[in-house]
Amino acid sequence: MNRFAPTLFFSTALLLGAGTTQAASPTEATLYKNPQCGCCDEYARQLEERGVSVTIVDDVELGKVKERVGLPYGLGACHTIEMGEYVIEGHVPFVAVEKLFEERPDTDGIGLAGMPIGTPGMPGPKQEDWNIYQFRNGEATPFMTL
Repeated sequence: MNRFAPTLFFSTALLLGAGTTQAASPTEATLYKNPQCGCCDEYARQLEERGVSVTIVDDVELGKVKERVGLPYGLGACHTIEMGEYVIEGHVPFVAVEKLFEERPDTDGIGLAGMPIGTPGMPGPKQEDWNIYQFRNGEATPFMTL
């Protein structure tokens, strides 16, 4: 039985590590949007495919939501998401969202200005680099480029 102890220990460590990684990402989000915006609905659907339960709020003034969360002026997009302790502005690719929750930087959130073609929820092929920013207290700094 002793010869299996290292294997059992290693397997247990892997299972605990996998559970910790999964627990790091929130399972609920609130998405604020304009009622007519279908690309926002598609982004929510793709989040749900990743195991996130999304509450859609489309009867609120988006400008007030963006102001409340401290979004830098001029860097908005068509929807704002509150997920865990962070804000995700716009059609941010999921690799950036995953990085946010893996690294947990001291920031209010991340965003991608506008509605770039090829991002989650926006049909078509990617046409340019996506400059994802992070923001805190209304000031933006680079987060990553995809």
